[in-house]
Amino acid sequence: MTASHATDPLEIAWFSALCDDDYEFLGVPDPALRSSWSHCRNIVLTAERYGYDNVLLPSGYGLGIDNTAFAAAVAPLTEQIKLLLAIRMGELVAPQVVRQVASLQQIAGGRLAVNIISSDVPGEKLDSEPRYRRSTELMYVIRELLDGRSVDFHGDFVDLTLDPPRIVEEIAGSPAFYFGGLSPAARECAARGSDVFLMWPDLPEKVAEVKADMDARAAAFGRSLSYGWRSHVIVRETEDEARAAARRLLSKLDDEEGDAIRAKSLDSKSAGVNRQTELRTDADDEGYASRHLWTGVGRARSGAGAAIVGDPDQVRDTIIELAGVGMNAFVLSGYPHATECDLFARYVLPELNHAQLSPKTSPVVV
Repeated sequence: MTASHATDPLEIAWFSALCDDDYEFLGVPDPALRSSWSHCRNIVLTAERYGYDNVLLPSGYGLGIDNTAFAAAVAPLTEQIKLLLAIRMGELVAPQVVRQVASLQQIAGGRLAVNIISSDVPGEKLDSEPRYRRSTELMYVIRELLDGRSVDFHGDFVDLTLDPPRIVEEIAGSPAFYFGGLSPAARECAARGSDVFLMWPDLPEKVAEVKADMDARAAAFGRSLSYGWRSHVIVRETEDEARAAARRLLSKLDDEEGDAIRAKSLDSKSAGVNRQTELRTDADDEGYASRHLWTGVGRARSGAGAAIVGDPDQVRDTIIELAGVGMNAFVLSGYPHATECDLFARYVLPELNHAQLSPKTSPVVV
């Protein structure tokens, strides 16, 4: 199978490890792979050189470096790749988010997209339903202002009467909002306000079920969504070599250290994380939920906890199978990130029909 078999263009994105999430051996810190300007810049420039469409810039607090400052610094060093900036709803007030996003969009020449994060912000605990309601209100206000419209909004979390800042006149409206979450409150928030609904790894039939549910939810608000898949990948010349690489990645992991790493995440108790745990629990003795979906990554990582594992044809065909159930954006990563970025680009990327997509945006509904 070649690229011509994937008729719709796919967005293929990589991941820059801004949150101290880069390892040769999972769970074993390596000073050379610790998040820093130079290390994370190298990952982005590697992805740009190979022609990836987008790169996720994750957000953390206790770990890594600030992704907004990083995006402002790396944007002038790149020319084609989009920057998918994670923004934690509630961490900053809406007017400041608008100014930052508009400024970054100007710096990046229109190449910015936003990954909406709705986990707790540092120092607080908020139940799921109000947390996602806060995100819905913030997404609405941020979108309105970025689109150049004044807001007069009085909700449970946002109380604001404000004109848009002057800088939004110099950008082409709000960038696309990427968003992920499995709880009922998260799905409702995504249906009202996101453009690309990102799913963590799961079996294709489960992915199709979630997509069908999200299609119906979005339609109820007169909206439609695009869909994405966020996972890791391990590709080698043969399947045996890929599986050996997966085993090697876990070969020095201490389970207690893995538990501690997962617990550091602000979303470690979310419905999505719980589903990743279920997938791992149901896997075989080597951690495979299916022949090419390996859950071992989740032993020392919260969030996306599985990897596509196989030879180039198998990895390509898995991605095309997922495209067949509606996924059109793939945000991938691997360990170490720059190394796996190189391997995937040489073995798989030329076989995929991909292009720099700009998902259509539509109004947030509150």
